[in-house]
Amino acid sequence: MHIAIAGNIGAGKTTLTGLLAKHYGWEAHYESTDDNPYLDDFYHDMQRWSFNLQVYFLNNRFNQVLDIRKSGKTIIQDRTIYEDAEIFAPNLHDMSLMSTRDFNNYRSLFELMTRLIEPPDLLIYLRASIPTLVNQIQKRGRDYENSIRLDYLKQLNQRYEAWISKYHKGKMLIINVDEINFADSAEDLSKVIDRIDAQINGLF
Repeated sequence: MHIAIAGNIGAGKTTLTGLLAKHYGWEAHYESTDDNPYLDDFYHDMQRWSFNLQVYFLNNRFNQVLDIRKSGKTIIQDRTIYEDAEIFAPNLHDMSLMSTRDFNNYRSLFELMTRLIEPPDLLIYLRASIPTLVNQIQKRGRDYENSIRLDYLKQLNQRYEAWISKYHKGKMLIINVDEINFADSAEDLSKVIDRIDAQINGLF
């Protein structure tokens, strides 16, 4: 089974991925940020590095999904391949931080790859307001995230909501991060797990 967690920067995807992997005994596949050779450059010069970064993420997540389906295990994935193409790349294009030529090239790669993979069995979307995102980004203190602009986060949030409103590839669970603190509250985490159990039971 393939469970995937989606959400904006700072929504808590990595934290929830780890907590659920520990609780269920699932294998976790994380987004590669620490070893990403483009991320730091991207945040300092988005226009120059946007295409390189998006292709890196696309390739990385495509390989992840292939590995997940081959493994025969239940795996929980931190961020999906769809978010890159539905949210991050078009946002960069609209902000004139990725050229139309690069964006069209990127989209054709994405469309080819998604013809070869299956969507997650369950998508968990972490919905969070801008103040919550900013608070959590500041709390984790990654240097390369210090320069993220509020308008950038806001645009991403709008795209996430638009994408989620038309997501029909499989089962989906929405968790409002403004109202639930699964990172610090065992009671809140238990509520999330109960909701996931109800969704998973419906998969069989």
